[in-house]
Amino acid sequence: METGHLKKLPLKQDVETKKVLKKLASAHRALAELKGIVSSIPNEHILINTLGLQEAKDSSAIENIITTHDDIFKAELNLEGFKSSNAKEVQNYISALKKGFAFIKKKNILTINDIIAIQSELEKNNAGFRKVPGTALKNATTGAVIYTPPQDYDTILDLMGNLELYINDESMSEFDTLVKMAIIHFQFESIHPFYDGNGRTGRIINVLYLVMNDLLNLPILYLSRYIIEHKADYYSFLQEVRETDNWENWILYMLESVEQISKETIVLIGKIRDLIYEYKNILRMDYKFYSQDLLNNLFKHPYTKIEFIENDLGVSRITASKYLNQLANDNILKKEKLGTGNYYVNEKLIKILTLKD
Repeated sequence: METGHLKKLPLKQDVETKKVLKKLASAHRALAELKGIVSSIPNEHILINTLGLQEAKDSSAIENIITTHDDIFKAELNLEGFKSSNAKEVQNYISALKKGFAFIKKKNILTINDIIAIQSELEKNNAGFRKVPGTALKNATTGAVIYTPPQDYDTILDLMGNLELYINDESMSEFDTLVKMAIIHFQFESIHPFYDGNGRTGRIINVLYLVMNDLLNLPILYLSRYIIEHKADYYSFLQEVRETDNWENWILYMLESVEQISKETIVLIGKIRDLIYEYKNILRMDYKFYSQDLLNNLFKHPYTKIEFIENDLGVSRITASKYLNQLANDNILKKEKLGTGNYYVNEKLIKILTLKD
């Protein structure tokens, strides 16, 4: 596809076909149910941390940054003796997601500068938008050029300015929010404004857009698992829009991903909620040091450590160590050693989070 064919938004054609409208109804139902069940978890950081790490792992895997749950949970501990560059990149993703969520909570808009800051957190550089021509998207197997995004910096800046308006100005389009999310994702990936991190940045924008428009209260709808399972279709339908201007398959794909991942996440949150109640009852009954902050810690950090307990509960290192070691001795947690440090694993939570692996 030639660069010149990338049109500014809004679209001039009606892409809300009968099939799209039908799928919109079921996608919205599932998303509304997901939004409702989130309120059953007492601390928002539990879901942002646990589900955010899931998304970070899967979104990075789409870009062939492969790691394990064990590695990404260890990376969060920042213990001496652990090294995994891929796990660190996944941790950068969750940091970027949290940064983007903070922007949305503060001002409920998403600007070019916010998007640059999100990508900068992902890549740990300040390269900004592409200034050097030569970027092309290629077939991973054959090496053939599939698509050439805009090459000129001024064009990239112009298109991103237009996208910024479309994201934040509802009056630019009367399409449904989920349809607009699909359009925004296509446009961002087709502009391909950065040297690296475009896919992951684009997927963060997706969920932030849903929060901006009050379809979710927390950024916990993570579509990367669906994309991994249907990766060929993801790239094929993106390319179909570029080549033929046929939007239906792409929008239906994105709506299906919203519906299916909403349903999966509802089940997952239900299991996490039940486990929280189970632990709450055990801790309240058997441990004098029980507190809501302790319970939150054990679910916010599937792998926790003494310093986390110190900070969250405001207790001394000796006291934090005593709490964790007693829980480990009673098989509530599993104590592990890494280098010269110890960490403590919520094995039942890990089992829930890794069940689909």
